[in-house]
Amino acid sequence: MKILVVVDMQKDFVDGALGSEKAIQIVPNVVNKIQNFKGIVAVTKDTHKADYLNTQEGKKLPVVHCVENTEGWQLNTHVAKAVQKHIDIGEEVKIFEKATFGSLDLGKWICEVNEKTPVKEVELIGLCTDICVISNALLIKAFLPEVQITVDAACCAGVTPESHHNALSAMKMCQINIVNE
Repeated sequence: MKILVVVDMQKDFVDGALGSEKAIQIVPNVVNKIQNFKGIVAVTKDTHKADYLNTQEGKKLPVVHCVENTEGWQLNTHVAKAVQKHIDIGEEVKIFEKATFGSLDLGKWICEVNEKTPVKEVELIGLCTDICVISNALLIKAFLPEVQITVDAACCAGVTPESHHNALSAMKMCQINIVNE
């Protein structure tokens, strides 16, 4: 079994409060990956409350983003359509709201799936390579060290091109496969 993890492809990270040209550029790749994926798709959504600026993250990154139930919290429209098509053809989709970079619930769920049917590979795509993608990749690697973890670099973007490449290098050192660099 394979699982595709789509990390934080939300409006605020694509073309909203923390969006970038690189994030916009990967959207077609992400949509294509989801549409052609055979297996379970897990989607993470960065989820903050109205008091975001009072949190530790809000103090270190004082840009309000991904506040629950706002437009910026929603998945990018093209990504949302690809996820819905995946559901429409009968494939499983699981959504995880997370208040921090890595999702413990995602890691625990992947372990539960693995107990029922061995997971051969978990592939991650999304935003931001250097924050949430790397956090979730390492978290999943810690939960399932013998499962192949892959990150598709063509479906990821970082805060900066340099930090994107640094994150890819760090993941390689932690035995995470990087493809399409």
